[in-house]
Amino acid sequence: MKDIGALAAGEVPTADEAQDALDMLNDMVAQWSNENMMVFYKTEIIFNTVQNTVQYTLGPGGSVGASFTGSISGSTLTVTAITAGAITMGMTLSGTGITAGTTIVAFKTGAGGNVNEAGTYTVSIPQTASSTTITAYYERPLTIESGFVRVSTMQGGTSVAGGYLDYPLAILSLEEYESLGIKQLNGPWAKMIYYQPSETLGTIYCYPNPAQGQLHLFTQTIFRQFQTLTDTITLPQGYNNALRWCLAERLMPMYGKSSQVQIAMITGYAAQAKATVKRTNMRPPQVARYPDSLLMGKAKDAGFIMDGGFR
Repeated sequence: MKDIGALAAGEVPTADEAQDALDMLNDMVAQWSNENMMVFYKTEIIFNTVQNTVQYTLGPGGSVGASFTGSISGSTLTVTAITAGAITMGMTLSGTGITAGTTIVAFKTGAGGNVNEAGTYTVSIPQTASSTTITAYYERPLTIESGFVRVSTMQGGTSVAGGYLDYPLAILSLEEYESLGIKQLNGPWAKMIYYQPSETLGTIYCYPNPAQGQLHLFTQTIFRQFQTLTDTITLPQGYNNALRWCLAERLMPMYGKSSQVQIAMITGYAAQAKATVKRTNMRPPQVARYPDSLLMGKAKDAGFIMDGGFR
């Protein structure tokens, strides 16, 4: 507000002005979640498929998530036991004494060789919460960008190839999913998925009907909303500048700013700040992969181990 001249040095906004600006800030950040090059990392969604279950839901109250025993001191979440699911970055937490809107923003000792290990994690809101049962869920993603399926290679209690293998997972469009004739066809694990974002819960449809497997899905991260004017949200270098000038640009009409020099200066700063962030986040498309013809006729995955190669 000082940048656009709505406040002078030393002045503070009224409660209504502050709330209007906060609402506009959150609207802007929500829009950034829809702009691929404004998102600086992808969220990994991890869950085990259940035999003879082809449909899973994402979001508050969805079937995909985690349940564990943990406590919070400051910004450190300490997990002592995991009941179900996998703990990953970006999950939203709920439980007795847990501040609403708390999310996992970084791994500490909990990020070991497994995705569902007890240990410590960093949360977004510093607080104190005694040991309690905590449930964690993923925000409903807008799209699923890519993924892979992790399958066990345990044979007779013996670990083969490190205990698991990862295989690419195809992400289907609606038309491709509709073309599948037998959507309940049984298979060793899911080899492709279709994602329907819906309105409150996103739904994942697996094909074929999996007997085992752990899905690792990657989606654009949804920016957290600012709950209060004093929230601390850590973002990479350059985002503070983009937040400042892009919000100033949006506040100008509310305060009737009409100076063409001032408008040009602020819109120029906003465009430059946003372009800098997008250049940093831009990921050039993959231009080449080994074509199937170079794979000497070998199968794309080890599905044959389920039937010995006999049909």
